[in-house]
Amino acid sequence: MNHVIIGTAGHVDHGKTCLIKALTGIDTDRLAEEKKRGITIELGFASLKLPDGTVAGIVDVPGHERFIRNMLAGAGGIDIAMLIVAADEGVMPQTREHLSILSLLNIPRGIIVITKCDTVEPDWVELVKDDIKEAVSGTFLEGADMVAVSAFTGMGLDELKAKLMELAAHSGGKDLSRPFRLPADRVFTLGGFGTVITGTLIEGTLKEGDEITLYPSGLSTRARSIQVHSKDVKEAYGGQRVAVNLAGIKREDIERGEVIAAPGSMVPSMMADVYLSCLKEGMRDIKTGSRVHLYHGAREILSKVILMDREVLHPGESCYAQLRLEESFAAKRGDRFVVRFYSPVETVGGGEILDPCPLKHRRGDKKALSVMEIKHKGDKKEIVSALISEHSRFWTPVSEIAVLASFTLEETKEQAGALEKEGKAVMIGRDICLDMEYVKKIRRQAVSTLSAYHKANPLRGGMKREELRSRLLADIKISDMDSLINYFISSGSLKEQAGLVSLSSFKVEAGEKLRKLMEEISAIYKKAGYTPPATDDVIAQSGSKQASQVLEAMVASGALVRLDAQINMDAGLYGEAKEKALSIIDQKGQVTLGEFRDALGTSRKYAVALLESFDKARITKMKGEGRIRA
Repeated sequence: MNHVIIGTAGHVDHGKTCLIKALTGIDTDRLAEEKKRGITIELGFASLKLPDGTVAGIVDVPGHERFIRNMLAGAGGIDIAMLIVAADEGVMPQTREHLSILSLLNIPRGIIVITKCDTVEPDWVELVKDDIKEAVSGTFLEGADMVAVSAFTGMGLDELKAKLMELAAHSGGKDLSRPFRLPADRVFTLGGFGTVITGTLIEGTLKEGDEITLYPSGLSTRARSIQVHSKDVKEAYGGQRVAVNLAGIKREDIERGEVIAAPGSMVPSMMADVYLSCLKEGMRDIKTGSRVHLYHGAREILSKVILMDREVLHPGESCYAQLRLEESFAAKRGDRFVVRFYSPVETVGGGEILDPCPLKHRRGDKKALSVMEIKHKGDKKEIVSALISEHSRFWTPVSEIAVLASFTLEETKEQAGALEKEGKAVMIGRDICLDMEYVKKIRRQAVSTLSAYHKANPLRGGMKREELRSRLLADIKISDMDSLINYFISSGSLKEQAGLVSLSSFKVEAGEKLRKLMEEISAIYKKAGYTPPATDDVIAQSGSKQASQVLEAMVASGALVRLDAQINMDAGLYGEAKEKALSIIDQKGQVTLGEFRDALGTSRKYAVALLESFDKARITKMKGEGRIRA
């Protein structure tokens, strides 16, 4: 079933609330102050059963200019707008401002309702229609149906319901495949239940018991119970007015404008990249650095406007801008917003959010402007590519890129995979995708680092992984950095031998003096047999400052086998020891430490070191008191 929200708009005292009561039987003015003054102050809600059985939610908004902020809190989730104009007054200032707001919010469709038609002559209604046509010219309501009604006599109400049914049938509906999201436009405490919030579920499906995160505060809760149109339900769908009883949340912990959403589905921020439009019919410019009231969802936040390519945005103009907020908020790419002048508070513009959590830009930055244009007009692959490029230096997970792009994780992974096939990105592990230009930059750093290391240590086979990681990107997760090093190795830039990483072209080359030192050290180990001297003693005995490098080179080349930090052994002797151990195992079924020690004619210390080395190499393994083949 298609779920839709119908929202009223129009000047104060033009009969919005009376019309809703005539259509639904529900009086949306619930406050004593509203009844006393005869005007709507807060948002009101009702449900309307249309002729085809569709149940639409209705949001009744205040018409008085002093309560525009309340009007904006309820306008965000509207699918169908009813612009209401009283026949006895015609188009008034708030009619025009509400129409501008609806246009800025990109409300897709609507209908014009002329109320109080029982109070004027039919000819006058025709004059009012002409007045309205002129007012809506160039807006989304140009050419929209007009219905003349009377809430008191019932005139035109059936026609209005039929027209609303047609509009609802052609409404695209909300995207139920997205994570659920609901901006709270009312928060209250209900005796015996606790904290309840209401709002329009603007996308996704919310089920009873679902885990919830409050954005931007980050508090966690769950949906204890759910109501739609005052009836308990197990789940609610995008496009419905919903009341949610939140578990474990105090009334003072949440306020209007907080968004309840699926955990991990949003990223709080204090900036937003936007495409900003200044009202064509407005009388004010928007200057860079101006403070404005930002209205997004049900939230109002003070913000500074930074125009990216100009000093002043004149009425009717649009440009890319960055909003720098005075409080944190949570939004998604593609969301609409409205801005009102700081003082006097009047609507001056609005537009579309391109990046809800951007980097800070310098004015006039051509690259930033180019990326903004991609986020505004690009296809999915271009948008994902732009975000990966911007966030590679932070190693931002693909799951977070999906949130910033407002795509599903599957869509984002698909685009990241396509970029990798095209050689424009590299997947690192399961959830990191790095831009190829960034990868090339790190590869250049790795090559430079290893080149300098090889020059300083010509006899060492390379650098240990942990040292290379720390020199390149010490703050990156070890497993992720290892994946990048593995990519460099698989792509031929680097190689790894005996746990040492080097340039693929590097070879250990020793001069005559060092070759002689190698021969001397080799002779020491051959002569020592199965009781080799400690590494520090060999270095001291050689009398050469380069003995340590020579030992590293001999281990890397395989001439020596390192058993631990202070025990190296001639590779030939190591091989013979291995064969003796395996021979004993084949004869007796296992080899004990004592048998192995006696067979080699060495001490317990070296026998233990050898057997543990065999275990690490998976040649043998422990079983009871002895060892068997692995």
